[in-house]
Order: sequence, then C-alpha cells, then structure tokens
Amino acid sequence: PPHCSQEKTNFFATNLLPREIKMVKICCIGAGYVGGPTMAVIALKCPHIEVAVVDISVPRINAWNSDQLPIYEPGLEDIVKQCRGKNLFFSTDVEKHVREADIVFVSVNTPTKTTGLGAGKAADLTYWESAARMIADVSVSDKIVVEKSTVPVKTAEAIEKILMHNSKGIKFQILSNPEFLAEGTAIADLFNPDRVLIGGRETPEGFKAVQTLKEVYANWVPEDQIITTNLWSAELSKLAANAFLAQRISSVNAMSALCESTGADVTQVSYAVGTDSRIGSKFLNASVGFGGSCFQKDILNLVYICQCNGLPEVAEYWKQVIKINDYQKNRFVNRVVSSMFNTVSNKKVAILGFAFKKDTGDTRETPAIDVCKGLLGDKAQISIYDPQVTEEQIQRDLSMKKFDWDHPLHLQPMSPTTVKQVSVTWDAYEATKDAHAVCVLTEWDEFKSLDYQKIYDNMQKPAFIFDGRNVLNVDKLREIGFIVYSIGKPLDAWLKDMPAFV
Repeated sequence: PPHCSQEKTNFFATNLLPREIKMVKICCIGAGYVGGPTMAVIALKCPHIEVAVVDISVPRINAWNSDQLPIYEPGLEDIVKQCRGKNLFFSTDVEKHVREADIVFVSVNTPTKTTGLGAGKAADLTYWESAARMIADVSVSDKIVVEKSTVPVKTAEAIEKILMHNSKGIKFQILSNPEFLAEGTAIADLFNPDRVLIGGRETPEGFKAVQTLKEVYANWVPEDQIITTNLWSAELSKLAANAFLAQRISSVNAMSALCESTGADVTQVSYAVGTDSRIGSKFLNASVGFGGSCFQKDILNLVYICQCNGLPEVAEYWKQVIKINDYQKNRFVNRVVSSMFNTVSNKKVAILGFAFKKDTGDTRETPAIDVCKGLLGDKAQISIYDPQVTEEQIQRDLSMKKFDWDHPLHLQPMSPTTVKQVSVTWDAYEATKDAHAVCVLTEWDEFKSLDYQKIYDNMQKPAFIFDGRNVLNVDKLREIGFIVYSIGKPLDAWLKDMPAFV
C-alpha cells in the first residue's frame, strides 16, 4: 500500500506470524465505551486469546460481570454473555492482569484540561501518565502498549519516555490504534470496520510490534483494510477524522439557519448536495447540534496543537466548527423562547430524548444539556423522557461543570444537587401532559410512532413542537393543531411573526 515503504513491506512478508500462533494474553486498562465493546469483540473473534478488561471502578466492573451491563450498545450483551468466563474477564485486579499480558491496551479518560496551561483546549494526560507508570512498575516481561484512547499527537512519545526511564531493562513498544466506533453501531463497526489503523515506530522492533497487533485483527478483518502508518500519522488521523465529520454537521447546520430565513428546506438541500459522489450523503442531517465524547474534545485538541505549532490560522478554522455547533444550540433555545411569547418562565416544556443520539444511553456533550440549561435559565419547568438515560445521570449532567464528565466516576461530584425545575419520567405521555411545548432532542425511532393526537389533547394550548432532529411528520402535526418548528424547514406563519434573535 502507498503508506508503506518497500522495506516495511518486505519486513512484513518475512516476519508474518503464523495465524494459529498462541497469542497468550491481552489486557485492556479502562472498561468504558471503547475498552468494553472492543475487547468483547476481540474475545469473540479470537477464542485462542485470553482477554482481560480491568478498571479501578468496582461498580463498573461489577456491572460488566452482571446481567445489567454498564453501557447500552445493540448486540453487546449477547457477545459478553457468550465469552465472559471463557476467554473474556472483567476485573479490578489491574496490576495482576497487566503483569501477565503480552499486549496492554490503554483506554483511559483523556479529559480536556480545566485549569493551567491549555485550559479549555488541551488534553489532560493525568490518567494516561499514571497508567504508563503503573505498567512500567509491575511489568516483568516485554510488552506492546497500545494507545486506544483518543490522545493528542505526540502522546506516544511522552508515554515511551516514561516507560523507557522506568523500565528496569524490560522492553516496551508503543503503538497507536485509534478507535473509529460510532455509538449505537459500535458492534457492527467492530465486526466490519472501514479500516483498522495501527501506527508504530519505523524500526525493526516497531514493525514487529505492528505486525503482532495486525495478526490479532486479521482473525476477522481483511488484511487490506488494516492500515499501518508511523505513530504520529495514526494519532493525527483520529483527530482529523472526527474534525472532518463534525465539520460536515456544522456545515449543514449553518445552511439550516439560512434555509429557515429564505424558505428553503434543508432536507431537500442536503439531499441534492449529498447526491454528488464527491460529497456523499452521510453526516448531512441538520439537527440541534452534535454531541458525544469525541467531536468537541478532539477539535479543541486539534486547535491547541495548531496553536502550539505556530499555526493560528489553521486553529481558527477548526474553532469555527465548534462555534457553529454552539450557535445551533443557542438558536434552538432562542426559537423556543421567542415562539412562546418570549418567555418560558414557569411553563412546562417536555424534552423527548436526552442521549446525544439514538441507540445509546451516552449523554456526554449531548446538545440536550445546553438546551435544557438554556430553558432553565429562562425559568422553564422541564420534564424529560429518554428510554435509556436514568434520572440520576440527567441530574448529574445538568449540575456538572463543563468537561467534568470525562473524569472517572469516583472523581465526579458524588451526589449532584437536584435541579428542582427538572423532573424525569419513564413515559413520553407523562412527560408531555400539561406541557406548553415538546422539544425532540434525540432521534429515537419510538418518537415517530407516538400518538400525537393524544399528546396534543393533553397539552396546554397553543401547543408547540420543536423538532430538533427532523424526525417527525410535520404536516400531520400541523393538521392535529400543533405549531411546529423543524430545523432548517420553512417556518409556520406563527414563527415568522416571532423572530428568534441570537
């Protein structure tokens, strides 16, 4: 392939490990959204490999060992039940499993710094560094250490130095193997990845380590889909991929504002644009904004790296992707408030969907947090329904400071102050009863099939629906009697008369 020199290709050809080699043990530090599903699939596809997932959080490991897994991901539970206790183990005995492993994946939190140099942009590598020091401290045999968390470019170099200076004669090879999972489809993404990316040092030892990890994935991934690069290219490719995807969402969301002002329909515009084979249709759905654990964090990281490398113009370019995302959330809140006679004070607003996307219970950086906080700032009474998110998580999210979510649970506020203006229910009809307005903030399929006549009959009038995901049948809702706002769609006459100011 074009990214490999001839020397590398020859090396791989002459140093291929036999497919049936007994690869003894893999250990993954971090039992979260990346570590858990990735290791479960490796265990399923490689029955000859023993896989241990370790974490210092006792409740999290207990959950992985129970019938109620700590994360919701379609297909995950079946795989865990099939492999757990055979060649897949979840444990809090971190040091034992690290000591015994041949390959150690590190999938710990890399939050955005909140204080000090690079606050608000740079990644906080505290947990990565402590993991590296622990690996060096407990190891009694050579190991391959794999970066699985999203990390800033050149992290591998820092980790390499920590391991090298604390190695006691043991050899470590650092690889970058970023994940490209989409929540809600993580298992399908792991089964059939677009690509597996492995970056390593361009030395004989580095090439051998890359090949060793390549052989793990080659148990189920076609070898031409396993890309090998140098360390820095692998690290930067992850940030670049997320930045490009987020950029597409911000681009279509910027167009959605213009569509509303001109009477264009953003769905029609994005369809027309997406049929261009050079552009494609994915990630062109207008919405209230993007969320999730990676997009904002990775772009802020990219911005910081650009600034540190004397590239302010490039930093500003990527900053704009975040600015448009924040603008879209503010614009939505302002539209809600202005439509309802410029106040939502003491009015009940039902929120349908709190997770950042459907088919996941993940609420990290979900637009729902900023929308709810914006409405609470105008003294709204909020009632929330999401099929996968607990009341405890919602209250935690609404009372946490920015970036707190990316620290381990035991370092987050233990008992968040309950936001009194917020109630959480497990029933959509209960959430919308007596409400002045309904805001759809997650594209759960069940929201398309709710009985909106029943919802309308039990709401205050005029009854408003603000569709932040463009999933509802606007014409049917208007026939029922709703005043409907759908992002990027031609506005109701009512809404045109009450302009939203940002």
